Amino acid sequence: PGDQEAGELGLAAVPGRQAAFRQGLEAAVHYARAVGCPRIHVMAGRVPLGTDRAAVAGEMETTFIENLRYTADVLSQEDMIGLLEPINSRITDPRYYLNTPHQAAAILAKVGRPNLKLQLDLFHCQIMDGNLSRNLEMYFPLIGHIQIAQVPGRHEPDSPGELNFPYIFELLESLGYTGYVGCEYAPKGDTLEGLGWLRSYWESRGLQHGGTSKAAK
Repeated sequence: PGDQEAGELGLAAVPGRQAAFRQGLEAAVHYARAVGCPRIHVMAGRVPLGTDRAAVAGEMETTFIENLRYTADVLSQEDMIGLLEPINSRITDPRYYLNTPHQAAAILAKVGRPNLKLQLDLFHCQIMDGNLSRNLEMYFPLIGHIQIAQVPGRHEPDSPGELNFPYIFELLESLGYTGYVGCEYAPKGDTLEGLGWLRSYWESRGLQHGGTSKAAK
């Protein structure tokens, strides 16, 4: 993430911070290797204070592409995947450089490396664009990780909000998604009590709590 006390939130697209980015990537790979995690979120970073987003967009994209190609080379030696996550600039972070899946897909196409993927957080995607069904279908070949939270409160999937998660989970299954779904939400209360949505999902799929098949029992 860079120097968070100095207001940084990632470095990959920040001009002039390439050396610090490479140091951060080296540390991230070290940690990922130690815990056996094959995916690393490569954070783009914020538009520098005092600058206009449009004025620096070209330079930031050039920096981002350069750093991503370097990242892909490093991660290929570790059999790891680099992930790009768009973060919404309407509510969460107005200065974050990478804010839509369309922007991320365009950058991934320019980088052209198979071990870089899209980390699609449906919370951010809904706020910036909506159209979740078509976006999931369109960008599915690029997706390396999914994260969820209800909109707008960013709480449990079954909390009041805009998103129909039973439908979304069925859509992911129909598309053939086999990866993890990250629960990137803030529980309204106790974490375990807030997992009722997961128990309901298991039961709807004929599974015992814990994801084991009743038929197997």
